[in-house]
Amino acid sequence: MIDDPRLAASQPRNLTSGQTAPPATPAIEITGLRKTYAPAGRGAPREALRGIDLTIPAGSIFGLLGPNGAGKSTTINILAGLVRKTEGRVTIWGFDQDVNPRQSRAAIGVMPQELNIDPFLSPRVSLEMQAGLYGVPPRERWTDELLALVGLSDQAEAYSRNLSGGMKRRLLLAKALVHRPQVLVLDEPTAGVDIGLREMLWTNVRRLNAQGMTIILTTHYLEEAQSMCDEIAIIDRGQLVTRASTSDLLAAADRKVLVIDSGGASAPPMPEGVAVSVRDRGRLAFTYAPSQVSADAILEALRLGGVRVRDLSTEEADLEDVFRSFVG
Repeated sequence: MIDDPRLAASQPRNLTSGQTAPPATPAIEITGLRKTYAPAGRGAPREALRGIDLTIPAGSIFGLLGPNGAGKSTTINILAGLVRKTEGRVTIWGFDQDVNPRQSRAAIGVMPQELNIDPFLSPRVSLEMQAGLYGVPPRERWTDELLALVGLSDQAEAYSRNLSGGMKRRLLLAKALVHRPQVLVLDEPTAGVDIGLREMLWTNVRRLNAQGMTIILTTHYLEEAQSMCDEIAIIDRGQLVTRASTSDLLAAADRKVLVIDSGGASAPPMPEGVAVSVRDRGRLAFTYAPSQVSADAILEALRLGGVRVRDLSTEEADLEDVFRSFVG
């Protein structure tokens, strides 16, 4: 093993009773990351990643978003050590993958999208085997605590093949945590799961993050990313197209909707830049850019037009608007 003073930061910590503070260095540093897959038959090589530079701060919940085929899974598999990069530098918790591969791999846990579970092993045996693969000594394992954390204590001795789909996803989360990683990657963790499992997952994620764990989330449910993530990066066609705090991304959408109940009255002439539509029960919706038009200007136009406002509400831009603006 390579002697490195940073090894102290990579040792197992008790996630149920507090953690050491995040290091001054970022949790993840990616520089010039490229991945080109060899051609199939006579086809051309496929460039999955085209020079990504990305820094993920320690202790954050970070969203990695993008359409299908954008390069998210390739990036995650490179971080996990499952795919070899073509070019670039990857550092996890201060450890360069090329210099300290063992330490960098020990610092990260991945909950994959695929249900890669041995159907003939019980959850308890699966976790014990996973811990052994990571070299966790028996005295440092926390199998019972993990089973309780993900709500599988009652199914600890059952065959995994008899677990429901939601329970199998819980087991995937527990397997990703057996070695107490500093960074946890959740790859589409709530795809096809019920509301109860989704709430349990997010409760546990918030708890782990509060204890200092860095969370990287990929999801197609943009409302989840909007409510969970501190920062978001969007990847499209193997390139990083934007990265900002969630609040800054939403502010950049520059879109707002003012909805009023006018009692069936038609909309009077509006200031330039305001689009008007009619919704259910005759309500009027005014879509505008706050940077160009104020809500006061719309209300004043209604007053001058003799339209009485019985009730009103506003709708802010959401992450879906931002996502569409970048990837179409």
